[in-house]
Amino acid sequence: MQVKTRGIVLSALRYQEKSLIVKCFTEADGLKSYFVRDAFSGKKSASKIAYFQPLTILDIVAVHKNKGTLEYFKEVKLGIPYQTINADIRKTTIAIFLAEVLHHSIREEEKNESLYHFLETALMWLDGHDEIADFHLLLLLEVTKFLGFYPERNISENLYFEMTDGVFVPFESTTCLSAKNTHLLQEMMQLRMDGGTAAFHVSERQALLNILLDYYALHLEGFRKPNSLEVLKQVFS
Repeated sequence: MQVKTRGIVLSALRYQEKSLIVKCFTEADGLKSYFVRDAFSGKKSASKIAYFQPLTILDIVAVHKNKGTLEYFKEVKLGIPYQTINADIRKTTIAIFLAEVLHHSIREEEKNESLYHFLETALMWLDGHDEIADFHLLLLLEVTKFLGFYPERNISENLYFEMTDGVFVPFESTTCLSAKNTHLLQEMMQLRMDGGTAAFHVSERQALLNILLDYYALHLEGFRKPNSLEVLKQVFS
């Protein structure tokens, strides 16, 4: 059936010489993959390709057959044109990194409006603010709420975070964070995305990023660390 929906681009893979396979997380139907024929040919190819940059928000009209096969756009245009994300190297790097993480994390081929709306709101915040060094950390933590493995919210005096069960415990085991890293995680869990200032030093940010990626890997089968990880670390070092 024909569907009109917003969608966030998670990946765009070149297919043969002229075409693309674009994966989007859509508001209406969750994860969808689209075949874009002749994306690299014709006078409008540059504008076509610009639509499919990481985390671009699109307005989509498509026929969704919902048979697990590639879908096709009937019409596609920018839903919310970014003002800064594509021009600021820090934000562009964050977008590439987060798109890669989300591509390997979201597997739902069904509607999840709450996750879609969270991501769209977060991306609009990123586009409109300058103090964004901790943004990717806070977004990755918040997304675990929607994926079902957010850490235990009851932050107590327990000194260690047990990664497998996602709880704080009084005694250290092989699956626990150190007391120092547990404290960092507890600090991050109390922050808001719109806090306004960077909360962590470079070394702390690197430690938290490694913690979050290890946490994702433990809770999502087949998850792998993004290829863009080292570039992100260099940009924010």
